[in-house]
Amino acid sequence: MATFLPKRHSPWRVGLTGGIGSGKSTVGGMLAAQGAVLVDSDQIARSVTGPNGDAMPAIRSAFGDAYVDASGALDRSRMRALAFSQPDARAQLEAIVHPLVTLHSDLAAQRAAESGAALIVFDVPLLAESARWSRRLDAVVVVDCSQATQIDRVVRRSGLAPDAVRGIIASQATRSARRAVADVVIVNDADCTLDELQARARQAGALFGL
Repeated sequence: MATFLPKRHSPWRVGLTGGIGSGKSTVGGMLAAQGAVLVDSDQIARSVTGPNGDAMPAIRSAFGDAYVDASGALDRSRMRALAFSQPDARAQLEAIVHPLVTLHSDLAAQRAAESGAALIVFDVPLLAESARWSRRLDAVVVVDCSQATQIDRVVRRSGLAPDAVRGIIASQATRSARRAVADVVIVNDADCTLDELQARARQAGALFGL
């Protein structure tokens, strides 16, 4: 785990990322329990693509009614199939959703800073894939584990076939690419107990003044 000098101002703005099945969300919850304010980009993305969400008019215009369900939300399973089979469609969807996620993330961070938060953690699954995040963060925490551990965890929790999980992993940044952008790496492999992960999260939080 890396160590670096504390900043001279507050709050810290820290990105948290990791591949599917890495335990990133668990670590985010642990940091929040220590007092960090967690800004969950996945949750924001679900909100803007939910029933009558901010992204839905543009999604309907770009992809048609077939990709909007009866509640007025994005039909996630149909869009997932399209995005994996057609990279251009994925890029088009991201061009609609990502600016809205950025906007809502910034608003949440502003509220947290105004409330006196010492640490704002941005939970961003695709942080390593996006250059726009590097300009907005003071540091990056990566939760890391082997691909075999990722596959085992996701298969057990979701019921997806191993090949389907491998396809998801292949669509994300490589493990080495994530580690390359990390200031702090929290290892959460198969042999890491929950207590050990908690201790590692506490060590990371302490680096940022928690």
